[in-house]
Amino acid sequence: MFSTPSSFYKIISASVILISITFFCCTAMAEITQKERESTYKQLEIFSNVLSILQENYVEEIDTEEVLNGAIRGLLFSLDPHSSYLPPDGFKELQEETQGSFTGIGIEVTIKNNLLTIVSPIADTPADRAGLKANDLILEINGLKTKSMGPYEAIKKLRGKRGTDVTISIHREGWEKLKKITITRGIIPLQSVKAEFLSPGFVYVRITNFQSHSSKDFKSKLQELKKEYPINGFILDLRSNPGGLLHQAVEIADYFLDSGRIVYTKGRRNDQNTVFSAHATGGEKYPLVVLVNEGSASASEIVAGAVQAHKRGIIVGTQTFGKGSVQTIIPLPDGAGLRMTTARYYTPDDRSIQARGITPDVVVPFIPCIPPEKGSAERKFIKEIDLENHLTGPDELLKEEKDNTDTTLEKRLLEDNQLRSAYNILKSLNLFSKYNAAD
Repeated sequence: MFSTPSSFYKIISASVILISITFFCCTAMAEITQKERESTYKQLEIFSNVLSILQENYVEEIDTEEVLNGAIRGLLFSLDPHSSYLPPDGFKELQEETQGSFTGIGIEVTIKNNLLTIVSPIADTPADRAGLKANDLILEINGLKTKSMGPYEAIKKLRGKRGTDVTISIHREGWEKLKKITITRGIIPLQSVKAEFLSPGFVYVRITNFQSHSSKDFKSKLQELKKEYPINGFILDLRSNPGGLLHQAVEIADYFLDSGRIVYTKGRRNDQNTVFSAHATGGEKYPLVVLVNEGSASASEIVAGAVQAHKRGIIVGTQTFGKGSVQTIIPLPDGAGLRMTTARYYTPDDRSIQARGITPDVVVPFIPCIPPEKGSAERKFIKEIDLENHLTGPDELLKEEKDNTDTTLEKRLLEDNQLRSAYNILKSLNLFSKYNAAD
């Protein structure tokens, strides 16, 4: 099954990345009683009568197909923010987005308290560079109020050709006035996994969303890194990762686990109940820290929840988004799709994170780095190496190269206090594991 933290709407191009797709037959419908069936037919008769009256008497000729599509969208949207009707073009876009790059501004949205709300900006996209944040409210798109729009309509207005602009009015908690931001649409890159050494032995991997190739790229990049240094510790950065394909999230979690459940789903029907488990071939054992924030949702929460439940690593950051429902996509005969919520997902220790999220083991709010004002003097402590004519130390010949490396890392950690906390925790875990091994 597929699930996503945003209703159908991910503006990394314009629709959401699902967590999985299951095709249902018409015979998979739940049984309904005769009384319920009669009530449904009565309401359908009323709907048919209203449509006939509109066709014959409305002031202008109506587009019956458009009206019916709008009625279906309204029906699904009345259930929950994640159930939706995908017309043929929207369904095709949805399928394409899990496979490659697409055009958009780079955010995922949902409807929260009847308002269009950003789940998270995607890293290194126009929205991210414009400073949009999780839980920002989009109240206007090109001057049009979003409250009266359905989610699909809002997404279509946010989409557009590469190089074109869209102006949105944003409200953020603590702001007294709306802020208008003009963003130029661009190609949202295919690459979802970035991996590097922060320092020798300490790996940093950021996954921006879970696409069809993410786990393959993840493992491939780690194999390349292992050729440089043995891995002694691992930081997995899932901040502002809005989700994606469920099986990809499961494979990433499976890399760190060697047994037990990763996630399971529960719905009204038995065939909507699924369990995903770790395999004995996985389970890399080096110390692990997972970074999350309020923009980490759905598939990201599955990975963090599994790591936390199995006590496999330390979760660091802030409370996650709390998108814990599963959506199923049913293709319709005309090329459209029906997306409906069919189940909730649970962490291995039986927690539903719906509307709750994952609470980090170590809560570290993000604090923006404020560079010192020009001319301000930093206090410097004098050390032996600073004294004139000091005796040369054994490592001093390598000092210049080491200083360059340390300066780059120090600057990065200075600018990102959450990463700094994760790095310090990881070094502590590494030392602790070495002490245990020595005993």
